[in-house]
Amino acid sequence: MTGQKIDGIAVANSVKDRVRAAVAELKKDGIEPCLATVLAGDNQASASYVASKQKDCSEVGISTKDHRLPQSFSQQELVSLIDLLNNDKTVHGILVQLPLPEHLDEFSVITMISPIKDVDGLTPYNMGLLAYGRALLKPCTPSGIIELFDYYKIDLSGKHAVIINRSNLVGRPLYHLMLEKNATVTTCHSKTKNLKEHCLEADVIVTAVGDRSRFTLTQDMVKSGAVVIDVGTSRLGNKLAGDVDYDNVIKNASYVTPVPGGVGPMTRAMLLKNTVTAASISKGIVANR
Repeated sequence: MTGQKIDGIAVANSVKDRVRAAVAELKKDGIEPCLATVLAGDNQASASYVASKQKDCSEVGISTKDHRLPQSFSQQELVSLIDLLNNDKTVHGILVQLPLPEHLDEFSVITMISPIKDVDGLTPYNMGLLAYGRALLKPCTPSGIIELFDYYKIDLSGKHAVIINRSNLVGRPLYHLMLEKNATVTTCHSKTKNLKEHCLEADVIVTAVGDRSRFTLTQDMVKSGAVVIDVGTSRLGNKLAGDVDYDNVIKNASYVTPVPGGVGPMTRAMLLKNTVTAASISKGIVANR
């Protein structure tokens, strides 16, 4: 048996097509979707990510406002900028690129973002709505994973899913999203005992460790026919790699995401979707029932 590669690029393009159409409809109503990006410090990887997100926005017709702040920028100055963006009616989404420099408190900064402009879905308000199953703006990586399941018609109802991650970016929100799909969800992490046994019981495995020197999901950890979603990224020599020993795991699994070309493109696509949703919310077109 050899499983099927999940093509994140193709699915992301389908999301972008929907976003592009939604942007065109909003513009007919006089709404110009706009994302404000905030980059603090001189982290080159973060700068590259922001540039990629701005390029994605341009491709689907979303305008951007770029805010680049020096390493020395203070907590109060950053909070003041977010307050300004919260009150700017031409801005529909606010993206604060993480991680922030060490002297800045990420939680306090994220908490200041208006929930209706929180395109990362990370404010306490939106995370609370997610737990209630009522969120409109959901964290991008977990919602991108759900989009992959939907696209490939992978039914999660009644399935046992194992998530190897408990972060606010991936594991915790994905737990709630998979529960909404009626999966039985187990969260594993660095303190979990007998991880291999948990994985062998899973119909779906989502791994997001991101350090191949500490962890690799190997073929003997995956039961026949399981679905494997690889969120991890790390370097193996000069190559980008995920958590999964892809070439061997796909011999057991029914579906596997590659790295690169799997979950990564989905994360960026869902940011675009959230920005359009935020623009719609701001005009009362979309509302929580």
